[in-house]
Amino acid sequence: MDIRGIDHIEFYVGDASQAAFYFGNGVGMRLCGQGGPETGLTGQRSLLLRHADIRLLLTSGLTVDHPAAEYVRRHGDGIAVVALAVDDATKAYAELLDRGAVGALPPTTVTSADAEVVIAEVEGFADVRHRLVERRRGGRDFLPGLAELPPVAETAEDLLVEIDHLAVCVPPGQLAETVCGYREVFGFDEIFHEYVEVGGQAMNSTVVQCPSGRVTLVLLEPDTNRRAGQIDAFLAQHSGAGVQHLGLRTNDIIEAIGAMRQRGLRFARTPAAYYDDLETRVGRVDGSVDQLREFGVLVDRDHDGQLLQIFTESMHVRRTLFLELIERRGAQTFGSGNIKALYEAKERELAVAASAGGVAATQEVTG
Repeated sequence: MDIRGIDHIEFYVGDASQAAFYFGNGVGMRLCGQGGPETGLTGQRSLLLRHADIRLLLTSGLTVDHPAAEYVRRHGDGIAVVALAVDDATKAYAELLDRGAVGALPPTTVTSADAEVVIAEVEGFADVRHRLVERRRGGRDFLPGLAELPPVAETAEDLLVEIDHLAVCVPPGQLAETVCGYREVFGFDEIFHEYVEVGGQAMNSTVVQCPSGRVTLVLLEPDTNRRAGQIDAFLAQHSGAGVQHLGLRTNDIIEAIGAMRQRGLRFARTPAAYYDDLETRVGRVDGSVDQLREFGVLVDRDHDGQLLQIFTESMHVRRTLFLELIERRGAQTFGSGNIKALYEAKERELAVAASAGGVAATQEVTG
C-alpha cells in the first residue's frame, strides 16, 4: 500500500460558511469547490478551500441525524476525516481490511465530464476516519458532490507549502494501542518517542509516519500520575480523542505571520522572558532574535537543525482545535523543547511581576 500524502482534510463544522470565512480571510485559502443538496450531497453543505497543496473540506450537516451534525454536537467543530492519497484505493482498502481495519465505505468510483476518482473509507481513531483517494484523471480539486469553481492562479501570497503533521490527543492508556494500530494496520513507522515533563505536568509523545514520509501523526497521551495539563483539558472539552492541532509548513514563518496578522488572525502570546536565553538553549539563530521576539516565534533544535514555530489561538468556542505554523531549517522533530522553555519563561515573568507588585505595595505603605 503506497500512501503518497494527504489528499485533503475534512472538518465537520456547525457553519461551513463561517469556517470558510476564517480560513479564507485569516489563513488566505481560496474557495475552489462547493456542494449541497443541489449537487447531490444529501443533508449537508460542503465547501472546499485550497492554499498551495493544502486542501480543506468544510462540511456542515443540514439534518440532526447527519454524521457532521452528530460530530459537532459531541465534539464541537473539528477534524473528522484525514484523506490519504493512494495509487490504488481498491487494493489499499482490501489490504487494510486484511490487516484488521474496520471498513466505513467500500471503494466507489465517481466520474464527471473530465475527472475520475475512486474513494473508500476506513475507521482511524475515535471518531476520525481515513478516506482513501485514488485520482485516475482530472484536477486535484475534484471531489464527489462538489461543483468545481474556476481555478484560481497561484500567487506570491501562497506562504504555506503543505500539511506538516497532525497532533492527536488520546486518553490515558490508549497511546500504545493507537501506535500499534498505525504500525500494524496502516504500515506507519514509529520515528520518535519522548516523555515530556514540566511544571508538575507530563505526557508521552510518539510520532508515527507513513513510509513515504508524507503523512505524520504526533500522538499525545497525558500522564495521570502528574498534574492535569493541556492534553487533559483538550480531552475533556473535546469529549474524547481527536486532532488537537494542524501543523502547516511554511518556508518563511515571519512573512506568513505578518500576512496573517494583517488579515486578523490571532496568535498565542509568547512571554518576553522566553527570548532572554534563547541562543544559550538552541545555539546561534539565523536572523534577528529581536525579530523573533517581535513576532512571537518559538525556536527549537535537534540533531538535524532548527525549527521555528508558532501557534494560533483556538478558533473554536470549546478552545480545542488550533493551527501551527512551522518552518523547518533541517530539523525533523516537533519542538518539544519549547514546552519546557515556555513554562520556565512564564514562571520567570510571573516572578518578576510578583516582585514588582511587592515593591509597589511596599512603596505605597511607606509613602
